[in-house]
Amino acid sequence: MKYSSIRPGRKWLDMSGKPIQAHGFQVLYNEREKLWYWYGENKEDTKRGGTVWTKGIKYYTSQDLYDWVDRGYLIPPSDDLNDPLHPTYCVDRPHILYCEKTGKYVCWIKVMAGEISQFMTVLQADRFEGPYTYVKKIYKPLEMDTGDFCLHADPDGRAYIWFERPHFQLVCATLTENYTAVTGEYSVHYDGLLPPLTREAPTYFERNGKRYLFTSGTSGYYPNPSRVCIFTDPHGEYEDLGDPFIGDKSGTSFSSQITSVIRLPGTDQYIACADRWMPQWYIKPMAKQIISGMERHFKDYTPDTSPKQAAPLPGVEMKHNENTCISRYVWLPIEWEGDKPVIRWHSEWKVEDTK
Repeated sequence: MKYSSIRPGRKWLDMSGKPIQAHGFQVLYNEREKLWYWYGENKEDTKRGGTVWTKGIKYYTSQDLYDWVDRGYLIPPSDDLNDPLHPTYCVDRPHILYCEKTGKYVCWIKVMAGEISQFMTVLQADRFEGPYTYVKKIYKPLEMDTGDFCLHADPDGRAYIWFERPHFQLVCATLTENYTAVTGEYSVHYDGLLPPLTREAPTYFERNGKRYLFTSGTSGYYPNPSRVCIFTDPHGEYEDLGDPFIGDKSGTSFSSQITSVIRLPGTDQYIACADRWMPQWYIKPMAKQIISGMERHFKDYTPDTSPKQAAPLPGVEMKHNENTCISRYVWLPIEWEGDKPVIRWHSEWKVEDTK
């Protein structure tokens, strides 16, 4: 399939004519190869009532951000029920950093196996394309539960992880020099917010020396309003700038959840890249029953700050109710109002028009 524009929310096919399956994703640019890489969760076999959540991590490449070639598995699924990468477990949001100190590509993945077993798994490889091997199969940073997360490395090699501490904090922790674990340094942000206001799905980017995080509210797969904050020190004060989505009367971030921000090489142009997990909910306002249901459910919730140890994998297949194989993507250009990034709806747009 060949494209000449980006059409947010519409079915996006790869060059072989199949829907692109790379969700909870990251998009990066290889300057040497002049090539874009898009990697994320493979949902092609995820059906309502089935036992597959994510079938490996796939990746695609493109020269123009329009047409993408399926390169297969970046990290293949496992057929071992004692392996975190078995398709029945909730393998979410892969993030990869290159560590200059070790020469390794380090991948963190959030894993859940029912209500009991929840942790991070950490892998590394000599090449971006793999093969990846385990460094930490089951890991709880800071002995905390960890929800949606993102990673970032500064030019000086210092790196960080931001994660939702379900369901009441956003935590920033400093990574070790090899990026495979955290040090004891961390800070807490957006403290004490309960669902649907808890901040999850943090997405980091920078502009003009300032740091930003897009975050989503917490309402399951139902889309909700986003927030954006600005800061200079990852462990300092974060200034909340409000909802970046302009004209979003539905209160659903245009029925999407941001997962990656890319900067066009050599420009000051940025693109917010998001999942639309449930296309059938597009444009419907964030339902009052969703908000009230979350508020009722968490009315008497008391955050548990005690140290957590990861439970072992259950070793059995589990059924899932979400049909995320139909999920689509919403990519939109970022505009600026002073230091605040804002996002407006475009039913169709061209990358070259933003340069």
